[in-house]
Amino acid sequence: MNILKLAAFSYKGEGGNPAGVVFSDQMPAAEEMLEVAKQVGYSETAFLVKRDNGWRVRYFAPEREVAFCGHATIALGAALGERFGEGKYKLYLNDSEISVSAEKSESGAFTATLQSPETWSKDAPAEHVNKILAAFNLTRDDLDPEFPIRFAFGGVKHLILVVKDRKTLADISYQFEVVKSLMADEDLTTISILWSESDELFHSRNAFAAGGVYEDPATGAAAAALAGYLRDINWQGKKEFTILQGEDMGVPSRLLVQYTSKIGESIKVSGEVRHISDN
Repeated sequence: MNILKLAAFSYKGEGGNPAGVVFSDQMPAAEEMLEVAKQVGYSETAFLVKRDNGWRVRYFAPEREVAFCGHATIALGAALGERFGEGKYKLYLNDSEISVSAEKSESGAFTATLQSPETWSKDAPAEHVNKILAAFNLTRDDLDPEFPIRFAFGGVKHLILVVKDRKTLADISYQFEVVKSLMADEDLTTISILWSESDELFHSRNAFAAGGVYEDPATGAAAAALAGYLRDINWQGKKEFTILQGEDMGVPSRLLVQYTSKIGESIKVSGEVRHISDN
């Protein structure tokens, strides 16, 4: 099985979130894909099979299947662009249909833009939030009151927490097994902790204990969910904004996000992609 190793949302040719991409003639058994994802060791590996006028895609983390993964979609978009040329590709997921576009830059590297599933958000139960905050050694006083604590969906479900200052974000740590259990209770894919530097720039960290990974350096699905959340709360910032993620891990990543005013409408998330050397 030929496994492409790509880093999505890289920044200035460095960093980004590693993803595996596997093209197959037939979709492997779920058990085989899970085993491959474990061997690859990245937060997600995407498996693609040609279907009609598009591609059937399934995503696997080391411990479970994930319905949608943004950074792996950006990675596979670049892979499709390299193999079949620039353009827009239809993707058939487990629960929805989306698209990804590939474009070649002047340097020869590819960038990709995904069009997410539709979004929604809703208030998170106080009891659940209190347990999460305790596991992260945070209090409600650490959070920015302008951003309500909510679940947000952009293909998969996330918890959105926005802290008041950059230092709080930098100092984040958490109890892995406790958080993993709490995430399972609400079917959360990541816990997205952010700091708003301006009306067009967020800094982010994403706990991915649900997938067996302590932290994700770039999370496209969470970026889509965040945009839907910001729209739902009538945020007055820009409808095109940047997320810088992975900085505190030493893996700088940049996600470019664009959304419309229409509630629930899908989100555009873009990023650069680089190949990962095994050397």
